[in-house]
Amino acid sequence: MSLYPVASRAAVSFTEDGEVPGGGLTVAFRLQDMVSPLRNGRPVGDGCRSALVIGGTARIRTGEVTVFCKVVAVAPARVRRDGRVQAQGSPAEHATLGPAEEWLDRQAGPGVIDQVAERAMLRKQFVKGERKRLLTRAFMIRVIVLMTLMPDADVREAVIALAGDLAMVPWARAWVPASARACGDWRNALGPGPLEELRDIVLRASWAGHEDRDWRAAVAGRRRPLKVSSLDGTLIRVPDTPANRAAFGSVGTGDDSSPFPQVRALLLTDASTRALLGMPYGPAGTGKSAAEQKLLATAMEQ
Repeated sequence: MSLYPVASRAAVSFTEDGEVPGGGLTVAFRLQDMVSPLRNGRPVGDGCRSALVIGGTARIRTGEVTVFCKVVAVAPARVRRDGRVQAQGSPAEHATLGPAEEWLDRQAGPGVIDQVAERAMLRKQFVKGERKRLLTRAFMIRVIVLMTLMPDADVREAVIALAGDLAMVPWARAWVPASARACGDWRNALGPGPLEELRDIVLRASWAGHEDRDWRAAVAGRRRPLKVSSLDGTLIRVPDTPANRAAFGSVGTGDDSSPFPQVRALLLTDASTRALLGMPYGPAGTGKSAAEQKLLATAMEQ
């Protein structure tokens, strides 16, 4: 039988936290080499919560039925007495925002979101302890960011989307998506600080990229040319809570009976690249012009 030689070192280098370099890796092995790890060779069935294992290393020949697997997690194994092979940890420790996070890491340095999460201080009145099995600070920050890309999804659907294929891994401690209430508690515990810090990092990275490559920059003025920017106001609906109604109010009705409170935001963008430079926000106000003029004054002060 022709076997693959065993190298003195691993064929692929992984990071300390087990991430696969380049965001993905495919492993191929013969279908006949895939076996059950259970005692007495029992097949792995539904609800067993065990991974299959590879029972051979023979060379793959042309025409052989081969299984191609995408690596979704690299984690320490937990082997049960009955032979089940499970993964230690949870999706909260492995999930990322994919290409968006890879871009951010390239622009601002590796592990930006994790670093922001490490500096975040949880408000103890909302979260007494860190339940790493379901939610972590970094995971919740990613969920909040993902919600901006999934406007029609609730927070639990965003959790499921972020976990992705990680939810199918047989974790040693069974993982289920956190409830909407738990996510709300973690969101309140984080507060706006970590997301504002992440926003500033993204804007600085975006601005630096445009400074280096913005050959299409629109300018105004001959003697002292200035880059052209633009601004536009908008209304953003927020959850209907007494605190939001008191802080932001609503428009469209004289008695504040609009279905949702609304935040008045003023988007400041670069005219040539459409990059978002800033977005001051505040109460919806009763008049569009007056409310947006107040936000513009706030932006000028900052």
